[in-house]
Amino acid sequence: MILGNIVDPEVQALAGIASTLQADYMANDQAWIGSPFAWIKQRPSRTIGAIGEKLLAGWLAARGFNVSRSPDSDADRVIERKRVEIKFSTLWTDNHIYKFQQLRDQDYDVAICLGVSPFDAHCWAIEKADVLSAWHEDVNREIIGQHAEGKDTAWITVSPSSPGRWISQYGGTLRQGLDQISKITGFTPPPLNE
Repeated sequence: MILGNIVDPEVQALAGIASTLQADYMANDQAWIGSPFAWIKQRPSRTIGAIGEKLLAGWLAARGFNVSRSPDSDADRVIERKRVEIKFSTLWTDNHIYKFQQLRDQDYDVAICLGVSPFDAHCWAIEKADVLSAWHEDVNREIIGQHAEGKDTAWITVSPSSPGRWISQYGGTLRQGLDQISKITGFTPPPLNE
């Protein structure tokens, strides 16, 4: 049997197995069909982070915030004179959470976490002191060390449908996240024309 253009029987066998596995993985992508964010899921993880930075920077600039690139790698952007570390996550389909990864103790004032679901988006803005304080508290399970052996990076896990008490004070919906960013930066954007 010739599978498509594959002639080698070993490659055919491997392709047959790949075909049976495909259904398992395609089911996870079904939720993203028709989503304006679906194309992001197809990019490598390193690229997804850069896309998230551009999405957040573009959204805030469109809302009237002064946004510029950071002069160094300790922050991603400068927004209204505040050094901002941007963390981005798409919804993890299997357990419906966001994971904002690679938080470090670097030179930034605020971490802004932007999460996109197939047809929704969420935002949290957390001042660095609050990130570090929560990270080092043993009782807070929303932000934990990312690697068992090291304590130099952390991640924040959030279920957008039932966020924990700690993260809820820093945003949630895009509007709530925008309000928190306004509070931190002192800039209030004009209302959207609805």
